Amino acid sequence: MAAKKQIPVWFFIGVLLSIYGVLILGAGLGELASPPERAVVLENLHVAIWWGAFILVLGAVYVWAFRPGER
Repeated sequence: MAAKKQIPVWFFIGVLLSIYGVLILGAGLGELASPPERAVVLENLHVAIWWGAFILVLGAVYVWAFRPGER
């Protein structure tokens, strides 16, 4: 009987991080395209864009490192 292959939980965490990264990056780019009426103190740093890109890259690394399949 063949052994069942299990998918690591880190793969799903990577998928979730990637989804969150896309959402946060999209929100940051939306704020860049049409800025809010009242600016916040450090608006010029565009934190949502940086944070979203970081989370997206981190999620992609997790998905790639823990992808199911032959090793």
